[in-house]
Amino acid sequence: MQYVTEGNTGLKVSRIAIGTMTFGKYNDEKACFRIMDMARDYGINYLDTGNLYGGGVGFKGRVEEMLGRYFKQGGDRRESFVLNTKCFQPMEYAPDGPNDAMGLSAFKIYRSLEASLKRMQTDHVEMYTTHHCEEDTNWDEIYGAYETIIGQGKTYYIGSSNYGARHIVEAKYEAKKRNFLGFIAEQHRYSLFCRLPELEVLPACRKMGIAFNSYAPLAGGFLTENALDPKPGTRGAGHSIYSDSLGTWNEGENRNRLLRLKALADELGETMATVALAWQFNNPNVSSVICGCRTPEQLESTVHALDVKLEPEVMKKLDEIFPGPGGSAPEAYIGW
Repeated sequence: MQYVTEGNTGLKVSRIAIGTMTFGKYNDEKACFRIMDMARDYGINYLDTGNLYGGGVGFKGRVEEMLGRYFKQGGDRRESFVLNTKCFQPMEYAPDGPNDAMGLSAFKIYRSLEASLKRMQTDHVEMYTTHHCEEDTNWDEIYGAYETIIGQGKTYYIGSSNYGARHIVEAKYEAKKRNFLGFIAEQHRYSLFCRLPELEVLPACRKMGIAFNSYAPLAGGFLTENALDPKPGTRGAGHSIYSDSLGTWNEGENRNRLLRLKALADELGETMATVALAWQFNNPNVSSVICGCRTPEQLESTVHALDVKLEPEVMKKLDEIFPGPGGSAPEAYIGW
C-alpha cells in the first residue's frame, strides 16, 4: 500500500480511503464488513464516513451504527483505521429543534460529535470534518469548538469538505490568527468528468499545505462499463444525462467520451474504472482517493488501479477525451 502524509502534518494515510456513503444501500452488512476486513489486509488505513450516511430520511446515522457493530468485533478493527466522520447536515433529532438545521454552531459540533461517537461505539475519531462550508457562524465559535474537542482527545485533526478556494484560504487565515493548525484536508468532488477543482481548489490546497482527497472518482459509476451497458439494479444504471459541477453534458457527448475511454482502456488491457482511478493515482496533487466499493471484487480492482502507471501519452489522451479547465487560474483563462 502507498501512504502519504495528510497535508502539513505527520499523519500517514493510505492513498485509498474506504468510503462508506453507500454502505447498506447496495450491499448488506456482511459484505460491508468483508470489504473493511479486506481493506485492513491490503494495508488501507483510511476509513471515511459521515453522520448523514444511511439511506435518506429516517435512516441518517445508520452507517455509523454499522461501523460501531463492526468495531465491536474487536481484533484491532477500530485501531487499524484513521477514522473520519462529518457534521453539518440536519440529523432529524427532534430534541435539537431549530439547532438541528445545517450549520457549524458550537452546539451543532458538540452535539453531532457526541452522537457519532455513541453510534460508532468509540471515544474518538482521528479526524472530524465539516461536510460543507459555513458562512454565517463566526470563526471564533467554530474554531473554539474544534479546539475544545481536540483538547478533550475526541478528535486529533479537523478537515473540510466541499469548500471553495476562498473558503479554504479564509479558514487557514483564521486558524493562523489563533496559532491553530486548522483544517488539514479538503474532500472534494473530482473525476475525469469533474475537473473544475483544477482551476482554483487544487492550487489553493497545494499553497495552503492542505491535503486534497477526492470523492466520486468514478462519477457515481458513470466512468465504468456499466454506463455504456446499464444493468438493472446497479449503481449508475439508467443515467442518460449526468450533471456535474462543469454543467450538464448531453447523452451524445457523454457516450462519445465513454466509448473513447473504453477504447483506450481496451488498448491498455484495463477496465474503464481502472483507468479512471489510475488517472487520479498518477496525479501527485491528489493525496487520497475515497472509493465507495460495493463488493470485495471492486476493492480488489481499486487496489490494482493504484499500481497502474499511465505514461505521459496516455495522460494526454485522457486530457483530450475529458478536457479540464486548462490548468489553474489565471493561466487557464483563454486570451490572457
